[in-house]
Amino acid sequence: MENWIAFLTRYKKEHGLSQDELGELLGMTQGGVGHWLRGTRRPTVPTINASLAKLGLVHLEAQVLVVDRDAVNEAITPYESDTYVSFRFPVLAWSDLEGPLPETCTVHLQTDYPARGKAYWLPVENDAMNAPSGRSVPEGMLVLVDTQLEARAGKLVIARQPGKPAVFRQLIEEGGQRMLKPLNTLYPTVLCEAGCEFLGVVVRAHSKL
Repeated sequence: MENWIAFLTRYKKEHGLSQDELGELLGMTQGGVGHWLRGTRRPTVPTINASLAKLGLVHLEAQVLVVDRDAVNEAITPYESDTYVSFRFPVLAWSDLEGPLPETCTVHLQTDYPARGKAYWLPVENDAMNAPSGRSVPEGMLVLVDTQLEARAGKLVIARQPGKPAVFRQLIEEGGQRMLKPLNTLYPTVLCEAGCEFLGVVVRAHSKL
């Protein structure tokens, strides 16, 4: 949970956007975005919700929770309160990745991550990404997958080869070829075949409760 200015600043940074690009997404001028980032102007809660919709954060199971801090004992207008936002995304099973992603889900998990569009949680079901040292995502954790981020070399991705189940791997490039590499060296690194699909980039990992 964080205030609106911090959220917008972090969204801009996490997605590598310039102030102009963020303004374009929000349908605002660069100056208008600058006022928000500096805190010289504060939007109302309806304006914040409309802005979140423009960023793609209130559709396809992404639900927004807006809470006004210190509003327990007295009425406070949106301009007088600190507004916080967090998001709920569906928890999917690996079987849900066999075809198009489901449009509905009964289980959700909350996070402060500002996804670019549709995102989902996924349980890690084997030790292929469990490394003896360094970066490691062991079995039993939940990973958050952002479907709108570009799959680039070095990123942890969910990938689906033609005719095969989806897997959780690190995308690497060697000799101009893209490959799927496990963090556990007991598993093989495989070439990305023609038609390999990337179902999203992993952006968060949490222990499963």
